[in-house]
Order: sequence, then structure tokens, then C-alpha cells
Amino acid sequence: MRPWPRDVRLRLTMWYTLVLAGLLALYAGVAFLFLFHSLREDFDGNLIQDVETIEGMLAKEPNGGVSLRVSHADGAEPRVGHFIEVWSPEGALLYRSSNLEGASLGGRPSREEGLKDEPPSTSLLGNGLHVRVASSAYTVEDQPTVLRVAYDEGRLWSELGEFGEVLLLGFPIAVLVAGFGGYGLARKALAPIDAMAKQSQRISAERLSERLPIRNPDDELGKLGITFNDLLTRLQAAFDQLRRFTADASHELRTPLTAIRSVGEVALQEQRSPAEYRDVIGSMLEEVDRLTRLVESLLALSRADAGQTQFQRAHIPLLALTREAVSMVEVLAEEKGQQFDLVGDESIGVNADRLILRQAIIKITDQGPGIPPEHQPYVFDRFYRVDKARSREWGGAGLGLSIARWGVEAHEGKLTLRSQDGYGTTFRIALPLGRDSSSSQPQRDL
Repeated sequence: MRPWPRDVRLRLTMWYTLVLAGLLALYAGVAFLFLFHSLREDFDGNLIQDVETIEGMLAKEPNGGVSLRVSHADGAEPRVGHFIEVWSPEGALLYRSSNLEGASLGGRPSREEGLKDEPPSTSLLGNGLHVRVASSAYTVEDQPTVLRVAYDEGRLWSELGEFGEVLLLGFPIAVLVAGFGGYGLARKALAPIDAMAKQSQRISAERLSERLPIRNPDDELGKLGITFNDLLTRLQAAFDQLRRFTADASHELRTPLTAIRSVGEVALQEQRSPAEYRDVIGSMLEEVDRLTRLVESLLALSRADAGQTQFQRAHIPLLALTREAVSMVEVLAEEKGQQFDLVGDESIGVNADRLILRQAIIKITDQGPGIPPEHQPYVFDRFYRVDKARSREWGGAGLGLSIARWGVEAHEGKLTLRSQDGYGTTFRIALPLGRDSSSSQPQRDL
């Protein structure tokens, strides 16, 4: 059993309702206390005013007692809930209102009470009645007295009770209205998420071109939708690249296999001499060698993508490493009438894997036809060829630059291209200088 519902709208509504209920309860408590203190102050103020009024109504009797002047109609007899008691400083009862029915407002006065006025305080009568009592030291015709006037606190608590009933009646209504309103607001606020969820359910590998609807791109949900759409764009590009890679790889693998099969089938159609068979086998081995290089390149890229390439880093002089790469392709360059010019500083070295970095060393600058601007952003993509008509014998499989860029970036370097159509091409490799490739060393060109 889950204590909270799974639906976000309900959870938001419940949190909103609970927080609002807590705030309303706090507000009601503060309001109740404020009203209580306000009513108590008014209650005590009226009580003190009555004490002063009753002081002027007291008269001394011949027998030494005290009475209220009957000329004052209001004072002839205390009102309901209004109690009066007069004592001498020695503790003799001089007057007590009849509605007290023999109960005392506090017993015999203390010495301190006979010397000064006492502020209002709450007292419990013998009959269980709670009253608010104020006392005053007053002299009636040269006779010192202690006057006590009390109000029944029932009126105060009656008003507070009425206010409390209003709060208790309005509190659940306010919470319910706020709950329904909060649910409506949450439903409206989360409506874009519902639309995004429904649209995302329709998106699949075959429908990656679709995007989530965005009502307001400036709020948090809109920014979330934009971020998700950007993710879909990158995912679509990755899927498109994967499809192209799969198609190109299948095509590149099928071509040498088809050539091998065709040469073999033609050779078997009729009897041939040993020399002719050697030529056929030689042609087949050339295709096998081309197929082997292609498979090795694909495996290298696959291991690079999976992060499974093991690096054997060591401090390598760059010029010596470049001479090794040049020696490997120098014969091919001579066959094509090309020449390498190699210059550099013998002291420059990097912390790198010799075999992997050697694969990245490529032609630095040539005076060929150059690469048109519309092709330059894609020359590092796998199987990409600027001239689709070039044969694989001369143009390769289109994986060299991809492997070169991976080899350079694996060593925290950069491989950049600068080319002008008709004026040749320059590929520039920049690598961190020093023994520690992770340190913040300046980069030097290769």
C-alpha cells in the first residue's frame, strides 16, 4: 500500500491542500488569540470603568456599613453577571451584591490589597463560576474600603465560542474549495506534460522526426520540452548516421566479396595455365587484403566507440613518429609521383600511444584540387567521399579521416581542416605538449 497516490496531480493537490490547511489553522489560531486578547482588553477596560463608576455610588451607613446610592437607577442593583463586594481593610464585609448568593469574590482582603488598586484577574467562585475581578482601595466618607467588582466571563467566552464556530464551519469548506481549485490548477499546469507524454508514446525509431508540442517555450515545462526535442534531434542524427554506416559498411564489405567471387567463377569456367591461376589468386588476395583492412578499420572504430581501446602511453618524439608514418606510405607516394616534405623540431614530444597516434598522421598539406566548402563539414564522417565517382582503389573506404580524428581526440588533441577549392588542403593536428597529457600544457602543431 502506497501512502501517496502515484498521480502527480493528486500529490500536488494533497501537498497544496495540506500546506494551505496548515496555514489556515495557523491563521485561525493567531486570529483567535488576537480576538481573545482584544476582547479581554475591552472586558478589563469596561470592568475598570465600572469600578470607578461604582466608587462614586458608594455611601456610608450609620451602622458603619456601605450601600449603593439608590438615586442611581443603574446602580440600585447590579446587572446580571455584574458582581460587587466591599470590605474594610480589617476584613469586615461591608457590602455584597445579592446575585452572589453568599459567594465571595476572593475572601478577606490582604494588607497589600487595602493599600493600592489591583489589576483585573480571573477568579473561580465557590459555585463554579469564572469571573474577572478588579479591586480598588477607596475611601467612603473618611472610611477606608476595598471595593471589588467582577464580571461573569461567560460573555467573553460566548463571543469567542461564536467566532470559533465560524472558524470551524468555514475551515473545512475553505480547505475543500482550495483542494478542488488546486486540483484544477494542477491539472491545467500539467496538461502540457500529458500532451508530451502522449506524443512521446507515438515516437519510435521509425518516427524520430516527430517532436513534442511546446505551448510556452519560456516556462519550465517548455524548456523541458525544448531539451527533449533537442535530444530527439541528436538521437535522430545518430540513428541516421547508424543507418548510413550500416548501409555503407554492407556495401563496402559486399564489393570485395563480389570481386573475389566473380574472379573465382571466371577462372573456373575453363582450364588455365599455372601462371594464369597465379594471376587470379593474386587478384583475389588483393581483394582479401582490401577487405582485411576494411574490417580492421571497422573493428578499430567499433572498439573506440565502445571505449574498449587500451592505450600504452609513453613519451614519444613527434618528428620520429612522423618519419615512421612517412616510411610506411612513401612507396605508394612514389608510385603516384608524390613527394613528402617533413620538417620539425626534434625536441617536441607528447605522452601518447605510438600505434594509435601513428594511424592519425596523414597528409599535412597538399596542392591538390581542395575540398569544396559544402563537403568540408562531412569529410570526417565514416564512409564519406567527396568524389563519389572515385574508385576504392584510389579513394579508399572513407574511414581514414574518421580513424585519424578519433586517434587525435583520444589524446586530448584537435584535428582541423582548412581547404580552398582549387588550392589544396591542410589538415592540422594539435596535441598537448609535455609528459602528462592531462596537465594544462600548451598545444603544439604536429
